[in-house]
Amino acid sequence: MKPSGKIKKTVRQKKLIELMEEEPFLTDEDLAVKFNVSIQTIRLDRLELAIPELRERIKNVAEKNYKKVRSIIGTEIVGELIDLNLGVNGISILETSQEMAFSKTNIVRGHHIFSQAESLAMAVIDAEVALTGVSNIKYLNPVNAGDKLVAKAEVVRVRGNNHFVHVRIKVNQIQVFRGKFILVVIDKKPGGIQ
Repeated sequence: MKPSGKIKKTVRQKKLIELMEEEPFLTDEDLAVKFNVSIQTIRLDRLELAIPELRERIKNVAEKNYKKVRSIIGTEIVGELIDLNLGVNGISILETSQEMAFSKTNIVRGHHIFSQAESLAMAVIDAEVALTGVSNIKYLNPVNAGDKLVAKAEVVRVRGNNHFVHVRIKVNQIQVFRGKFILVVIDKKPGGIQ
């Protein structure tokens, strides 16, 4: 969609609205490249059109999805829950920080990555109470402080009270983590497992 030259403001703004409906998580930098304008021009367009900044757009989408979660409290999810289809799939985004990394190497500690994956796996299953029964995980590439982790979870099978969920986490389209979880649904009545 990158035009060869600059386009009129009204046309650009109309296209900006359409693009934001299709891809709400594009940064101002991404939009500036797509429209061949400065980042400041994009910010002014967004301001005129009342399109919130990326962080606010993510937060708005996340708030709608947190209400769907059944197995854990929405605020217990590590990262921002940006898409959720209970019993099917979900997506979360985690902005890593210096506090999550080892000070010597700037590499994010594995438990933060695992926590994002496990909490997303828990969020996607359609159950009131569940526990992680088994996890098979693999760290594929290092994650540096400041990287944005995009996690995608998919329920691949349900057998009895076992829900099999695969989670993949990427940074800039490069897979950094893979997890296969078996989540066990627990009956809330005394006695436990359904």
